[in-house]
Amino acid sequence: YKGGIVAYSNEAKQNLLGVSAETLEQFGAVSEETVVEMVKGAMKAFNADFAVATSGIAGPTGGTPDKPIGTVWIAAGNKDNVITEKICEDNGREQNVHNASIKALYLLRELCQNQENNEEK
Repeated sequence: YKGGIVAYSNEAKQNLLGVSAETLEQFGAVSEETVVEMVKGAMKAFNADFAVATSGIAGPTGGTPDKPIGTVWIAAGNKDNVITEKICEDNGREQNVHNASIKALYLLRELCQNQENNEEK
């Protein structure tokens, strides 16, 4: 069984997924750097071949001018590569979470297709 984990707080991101305090301090929880470290940490923690991570501001509160509600960073990775995407679209909390989840799966699909294409060459 390969499971999943929800690491909502910064402490969980650090303790469960190995995100560095320096990354969280310098870039924040909602950043490309953080989701890349989350993916790498999840693969290590679960001895997994692939991992997906998202970190964002779903709303209805919590946004800032630099990171408004609807800002989400997504990463998908394997041992060779981590790809990322940032989305910024506020359609209400439930829809924001749904959209981020769907886009995370598409990013994982893209990663797998890229790996498959590279193996065929």
